[in-house]
Amino acid sequence: MKISKVEAFLLSYAFDEPLKMRFWGGERTIFKRDAMLIRVTADNGLKGYAPGPADMGAQREISGEIASFLDGRDPLKWREFGLDSLTYYPVEIALIDLAAKYEGAPMSELIGGRKRDRIKLYGSAGMYMSPTGYAEEAAAIQEMGFCAYKLRPAAGPEADLETVRQIREATGEGFGVMLDAHGWWRMGDRSYSPDMIEQLARDVSRYSPTWLEEPLPPEDHAAYRELRSKKILPLASGEHEPDEAGFLELIDSGCVDYVQADVCCQGGFEMGRRIFEACARADVRFAFHCWGTLLEVIVAAQLGVCWDEDVVEWLEYPCYANGGRAGMYANPPADEILKHPLEIDGSELVVPSEPGLGVEVDESVIEKYPFLPGPWSVFQIDSPPETLALSGDLSVAWSASDTR
Repeated sequence: MKISKVEAFLLSYAFDEPLKMRFWGGERTIFKRDAMLIRVTADNGLKGYAPGPADMGAQREISGEIASFLDGRDPLKWREFGLDSLTYYPVEIALIDLAAKYEGAPMSELIGGRKRDRIKLYGSAGMYMSPTGYAEEAAAIQEMGFCAYKLRPAAGPEADLETVRQIREATGEGFGVMLDAHGWWRMGDRSYSPDMIEQLARDVSRYSPTWLEEPLPPEDHAAYRELRSKKILPLASGEHEPDEAGFLELIDSGCVDYVQADVCCQGGFEMGRRIFEACARADVRFAFHCWGTLLEVIVAAQLGVCWDEDVVEWLEYPCYANGGRAGMYANPPADEILKHPLEIDGSELVVPSEPGLGVEVDESVIEKYPFLPGPWSVFQIDSPPETLALSGDLSVAWSASDTR
């Protein structure tokens, strides 16, 4: 068996009207959602799939030098290839899917061996709403069977505190609440100061949130260590770490209680394994960052079940408002990329044991959702006036942009 073709397809779902949402320091506009589907084909017709970074530069690299490097190679020898490129790692996942299908084994058996057959999910949605809107959505996510909900508060400290209070009132004790500060607390002149962040952390701690995610600039590890040393509430970070060294420093120096990473875009399965080992040594937990398609969810799950829950605890499940469900907005290709829905039992994803990823990819999304160039999201900062554009994956840094 030889590799005959390596392809990367970019997909876009454009909203009928751009979504304009006010936050404390300005306004965010979301035009579309992008995704990448990687397909590796062998000369016997067998195919392996993976999600990839929704970025035109990554697509060129995959279709060019990576495809040339892999052409004619035996995919069963994927462990020996050793191509050191951040863009290569999602392609490697497609190779493993192909190899596992050929061997008739689930992907998890090729990357360490599964220790369990399910992984705990939290519903991720909540963006730019009133406190009442967040509370209603949290209750709807709870009604869907999830045991936890992640939101992105962005209305200023007083409104953010009221949001958490209303969510706890709507969901009751014992329901997990994750607060994702991300970049929304660092917006020009109205950014949350370190003192403001500490006070808000103390205020929301009375409602027992599961974690507070990225309240400080991700690169400022010293600030995370200082805040965590005060034992106010659990902290989470990691999705913006630029390399493995950053992750290890984040873990080993005691910055966080939960480490987060998107293994598809931040270093692949082998780096993920080393991060998990570091988490186990430091007695901290890992939570997958996963904000794309269901294909991304199942890839993370196949890796996660190779570790015990006291190391790899959570898998983020993006809740889109597809088919009238509760969620942040509609994003149909996120679901439609798979021919069949994933099996969720309560708040746990049941990880399939069929060969490879154990799912059927629906290639019709390639034609149905053609890629639309340009940033998918733009932030307009009130003071000082500035426009920031997001293109590609969330882990890619923001860039200045005057126009869409």
